[in-house]
Amino acid sequence: MTHAIEVEGLIKHFGATQAVNGIDLQVPAGTVYGVLGPNGAGKTTTVRMLATLLPPDGGRARVLGHDIVTEADALRSRISLTGQFASIDEDLSGWENLLLLSRLLGFGRKGAKARAQELLQAFDLEEASHKQVKYYSGGMRRRLDIAASLVVTPDLIFLDEPTTGLDPRSRNQVWDIVRALVNDGTSVLLTTQYLEEADQLADRIAVIDHGKVIAEGTSKELKASVGSGVMHIHLADPAQREAAQQQLAQALSVPVHIEADPSALSVQFTDTTAATYALAELPRAGIALSHYSMGQPSLDEVFLALTGHPAEPETTQNEQEVQA
Repeated sequence: MTHAIEVEGLIKHFGATQAVNGIDLQVPAGTVYGVLGPNGAGKTTTVRMLATLLPPDGGRARVLGHDIVTEADALRSRISLTGQFASIDEDLSGWENLLLLSRLLGFGRKGAKARAQELLQAFDLEEASHKQVKYYSGGMRRRLDIAASLVVTPDLIFLDEPTTGLDPRSRNQVWDIVRALVNDGTSVLLTTQYLEEADQLADRIAVIDHGKVIAEGTSKELKASVGSGVMHIHLADPAQREAAQQQLAQALSVPVHIEADPSALSVQFTDTTAATYALAELPRAGIALSHYSMGQPSLDEVFLALTGHPAEPETTQNEQEVQA
């Protein structure tokens, strides 16, 4: 199978709101495919349709060769979904959760115990295995939630914002789990609002905004699509930022972005020689520099260039209803 997921013109309405507006996707098998966008962009709605939890209002999709509408039952036995919120029972221990799910999924008593123990060990949860989940940290809950999704190893797993709210250490642990899944042959569709996460994990990335795919490619391709480089400038005197912005914009004929730091500016460019010359002209105009850097754009800058706004969470009422 060349593609784990093939989507053409997928549409979903909620009343007068169009949550997904004709999405097209092709997800290569055996890879991590990132779907990147802010809350409210349509990521969760798309995942729920592909996982057969919501019927589409238009378009078509095949997942692992199965039509998501007419072959939903056959598809469900081959996929798994870990949503944004833990689906495990907080009054049970980690061991009890995994044992219960193993039994429900057809394991015998000995097999269920062996599988639960295997998963607890693989996800570094053995020491806390007999504690009630209500006393787990956020990272431990997320690891247990993913482990529960893997009681029966799926051919494809949907990870819907798996690291939302986690600390950096727990996030890195989840990233290691995702990499291990792919190494073992599972395809992964990962939705995230964290640009660094997509950059770290995804083989290919679809950027969506307002229910549409606005760009698709590898991280390197997406960065190259918006310019060959980016320059970050920090001024010695924040009062000179407006003058520096005007001079750079005039010299390079491109927008110059104001950063949160009152002394900072950034600008994307395609002509390295012109950018270097424009930078050198600032001190000659009496605008002192504190420091600067030049390099490849980050995915944050790609998103800003593609959408005109930063990739900040923008939860809408519709998206909250879908997630519930």
